[in-house]
Amino acid sequence: MCEVGPVPQDVRIIHLSGPVFAALARGDLAAANALSPVPLTEYLAGPEPRRVWELRAEQVAADPASAAWVTGIIWDERRGLAVGRAGYHGPPDAAGMVEIGYTVEPVHRRQGYARAALAALLARAAREPDVRTARVTISPDNGPSRQLAAWFGFVEVGEQWDEEDGLEIIYELPATEVTDRSVPS
Repeated sequence: MCEVGPVPQDVRIIHLSGPVFAALARGDLAAANALSPVPLTEYLAGPEPRRVWELRAEQVAADPASAAWVTGIIWDERRGLAVGRAGYHGPPDAAGMVEIGYTVEPVHRRQGYARAALAALLARAAREPDVRTARVTISPDNGPSRQLAAWFGFVEVGEQWDEEDGLEIIYELPATEVTDRSVPS
């Protein structure tokens, strides 16, 4: 069983709207910031996350309710700073699976933000009645993310080829094996 440790009260996932996704997909930081509930960074409007924002803009345009599930901003409340992006790839599928994705801006890595974001997403998955399984897919050469997944109790269940990211190892964790006693509702 995975015990979700204390999530810092000052780190949370901020959901975005379709228009913010669309602005970020265009790389238009000024327009994104005019619509976003929190200030965004140049990195978030840069080329690296652009494809994710394009996918989320299309997804939310087709299904507005998915905005409450998909990629949001990892927000450090204490510092008033966006430090990365995290969320699910979408609402639970027919089998009750949600896939989690997260990326911390390079300047903010190794400071606990990925752990805090993953803990928050797992805690939500554990509370959602339609979620049975949480999944992460990680490149074989991403040691820190693989260690983080193992720390939370994810188990390797296979591999896949992603057209954009190449080979990925698939890890899953049953939602019933996540406890969120230390995470406030």
